[in-house]
Amino acid sequence: MQKNSSRSATYTVACEDYVHAVEFSPFSSGIPASLLAYGGNQYVVVGTCLFQEEDQEVEGVEFTVLRAFHHELRVDGLAWSPESHLDRIPTIRFCTAASDRKLRLLTSDLQDRHEVKVMEGHTSYINHLVFEPSEGKQIASVSDDHTCRIWDLDGNNNAIFRLCSAGVSVCWHPEEVFKLLVAEKKGTIRFYDLVTQQAILSLDCSQSPLMSSDWCLTNTIRVGAVAGNDWLIWDITRSSYPQEKRPAHIDKACVFKWSRVNENLFATTGFPGKLSSHLLIHHLGHPQPVMIGSATVGSGLSWHRTLPLCVIGGDRKLYFWMTEM
Repeated sequence: MQKNSSRSATYTVACEDYVHAVEFSPFSSGIPASLLAYGGNQYVVVGTCLFQEEDQEVEGVEFTVLRAFHHELRVDGLAWSPESHLDRIPTIRFCTAASDRKLRLLTSDLQDRHEVKVMEGHTSYINHLVFEPSEGKQIASVSDDHTCRIWDLDGNNNAIFRLCSAGVSVCWHPEEVFKLLVAEKKGTIRFYDLVTQQAILSLDCSQSPLMSSDWCLTNTIRVGAVAGNDWLIWDITRSSYPQEKRPAHIDKACVFKWSRVNENLFATTGFPGKLSSHLLIHHLGHPQPVMIGSATVGSGLSWHRTLPLCVIGGDRKLYFWMTEM
């Protein structure tokens, strides 16, 4: 690790409240700018981001608020629908998770039409949620209630997978839409066949707690996770045990996310409020983190769709880091 690898955010955007969740849309918005949503204590803000790396006329980052949506409770999780776009007739659709154990599906044309559908079924805290990425007609969510649930857009439970411990992450890969990755806190990652509704493959951390897992978008055989203080990487064609494992954070790692543009690039965070809650950006070709973000308090972690850039939320700010790889 180089001595100067710790640095402040490349760009920041001011917010009115603490940001608890933030997500770039992984889907094309239909315009040059990317969709981004962040959630606070009782609101979700949806906007567009354009960076100077995408448009030379932009100084740093140009963030444009499209709409602020009232949310009854603090936003603990966010997921974008692939049906969200800003060309033709604008449509915004995303789903949130909150502490009342409910999902809220919000659909808006950014003008007069604004619909909220509340989905009930989980009996404990919802840790993660994701849309089916090809058509966006289903949502998967995992919870401390030891279930993974598949919902349709009317709020019906189409499938329930019983887990052996709390579900912490769920991933739906655009190239494998009939498979679902579900990570459990006790250290197991399973792939489910959504046609037969059976587990077809499992990966083992051999340690716990497993806090977060992600399926690499640019290489479907790679899965990553953080468990305890470490990050772990699997090649699912070779073994159920990780091929690589290294310590990352002093006081437990919190989130793992692959870059959407580079199969060797990923980021991890520690727990907010701790000394080790720095954002770390790693490259599999380097033995140490290639960058340490110096904003020590943060929530959420999301990568840009086409740039090696990620964002975390914080106290009245969004922090963006560009990785020069």
